[in-house]
Amino acid sequence: MKRSAKIGETGELSFVVTKQHQIDFADDQMPAVLCTPWLIWFLEHAAREAMLPLLDPDESTVGVHVDVRHLAATPIGQEVTCTARVINTDGRLITFQLEASDQHERIARGNHKLRVIRCDRFASRVREKANG
Repeated sequence: MKRSAKIGETGELSFVVTKQHQIDFADDQMPAVLCTPWLIWFLEHAAREAMLPLLDPDESTVGVHVDVRHLAATPIGQEVTCTARVINTDGRLITFQLEASDQHERIARGNHKLRVIRCDRFASRVREKANG
């Protein structure tokens, strides 16, 4: 890493909820709203955004823990902003506090841990596992 993450550093990612992001069981009774897996995807990428400037060219990040409460529904067409703030560092393991809000309210809150990895070592382990 070029340098360690510092407590309080943030990453942010905004998106507009589209049909691609909706629950797969929307119908006449259940409105089309943002599904939790997509919300978590964007929250994890907000954390990654905080780390990208700190990584060497041969490094990347992998998520190792997610704990998110999806607090409120967001309909299609609304903008969501996801923020990840560094709250702890332990070498290559970084812990983030996550929050997401739509245009009206906070819709999610939680924690996420990611690990900074060397791409070549990671790829080698994956190849070994794939080859059995």
